[in-house]
Amino acid sequence: MTQFGIEVTTDDIIDSLGFFDNWEERYKYIIDLGKELPPMPESFRSEEFLVRGCQSQVWLVDEHHDGKLFFQADSDAFIVKGLLGVVLAAFNGKTPGEILGFDVDAYFGQLDLLQHLSSTRGNGLKAMVNRIRDKAAAVR
Repeated sequence: MTQFGIEVTTDDIIDSLGFFDNWEERYKYIIDLGKELPPMPESFRSEEFLVRGCQSQVWLVDEHHDGKLFFQADSDAFIVKGLLGVVLAAFNGKTPGEILGFDVDAYFGQLDLLQHLSSTRGNGLKAMVNRIRDKAAAVR
């Protein structure tokens, strides 16, 4: 599974996005985050791993090791892959308790993210987070 979220943290993303003056530059940064996600094997691009509620196709696979959850994610849309990077930075490599206790609304607020996404993208982002939280609750 990917180390994204361990090497790239929420603080890194908050600091980097704060550096940019406008949302066009921030979107480019988010898209670049998505390019850093490792490629997902084709075998995971199946109905079983599809996240419902996203405008684009999003696949999310989880593994549980040493009390922590690790995720691999991919999408068919560049901006969504970047949003997956933002999400993985918050949750990847964390314990179920850390995942369930993380204040994702405050994190997204610090990024000033949701108000700059379409409602369908925002709903998709929430669906990704809910899927990760569901996985954490299931192994807790």
